[in-house]
Amino acid sequence: MKRLDRTEIIFKVLSYVLLTLFAICCLYPFVYVLSGSLSSKGAVDAGEVFLWPVGFNGRVYIEVFNNKEFWIAYCNTFFVTGYGTLVSMLVAITGAYALSKSRLVFGKGFNFMLVFTMWFNAGMIPTYQNFRFFHVDNKYMFIIALGFNAFNIILLRSYFSSVPTEIEEAATIDGATEFQILSKIYIPMSKASIVTVAMFYAVARWNGYIWAQMLLEKDTDVLLTVFIKNNMAALVETSSQGVELPYSIYSMQYAFIVCSIIPVIVIYPSLQKYFAAGVTVGGVKE
Repeated sequence: MKRLDRTEIIFKVLSYVLLTLFAICCLYPFVYVLSGSLSSKGAVDAGEVFLWPVGFNGRVYIEVFNNKEFWIAYCNTFFVTGYGTLVSMLVAITGAYALSKSRLVFGKGFNFMLVFTMWFNAGMIPTYQNFRFFHVDNKYMFIIALGFNAFNIILLRSYFSSVPTEIEEAATIDGATEFQILSKIYIPMSKASIVTVAMFYAVARWNGYIWAQMLLEKDTDVLLTVFIKNNMAALVETSSQGVELPYSIYSMQYAFIVCSIIPVIVIYPSLQKYFAAGVTVGGVKE
């Protein structure tokens, strides 16, 4: 075994120390929110919770599970995340495949226009007015309106461009169509990159707030992030009117947050290997 010199030992120690501190910084907010949701009203309001629950109180989770509006928002978020990711991936995969081909007529122009949208955009107010003009006021139109992302298309295009052209030429000689080449060659060979882009879309849909707040007007279409914000405002108003609650309003919000991130905690570990590989290989070739 090769013996490490002093410089390498110092580097490794510093690396492990910094990574450990970074991991603690990332993990602590979740631990704090979980502890706050399980602590007593007095402990939370007095700021006595730092790491572990103080004065255990699980009443807020009973309230969460009995909250019909919360589960409506939960289902809406699953719907928008699931179908929104599918629609976005359909656009991203087909668009990236076409733009990765040098034989595409006006291909350079299309690629320039795609990148141009990342440099310059119309701004929030014109975009909002555009959404309003096309009646983006329900979760179905919401999925379509937010189904495009230039960065993700460029990420997939870069990886598609790195696929050897000899494989496509061999498939073409065998009589394969463009759809068959895409579905049988490019998609299987680009699994890591595709999963990575799908994760980008899914996380953006799950955590989306601004456009969901501005566009979705019906209570039956409200998403989880908007519900949590509106619920906090309602709890503050109730508390200001002198209504005594058996739990802290912050504990209730913490409970909603804990329940909202459970799907991410469950799904992400199984896709982490694809995420790491996809980000790496997606930027190999421009």
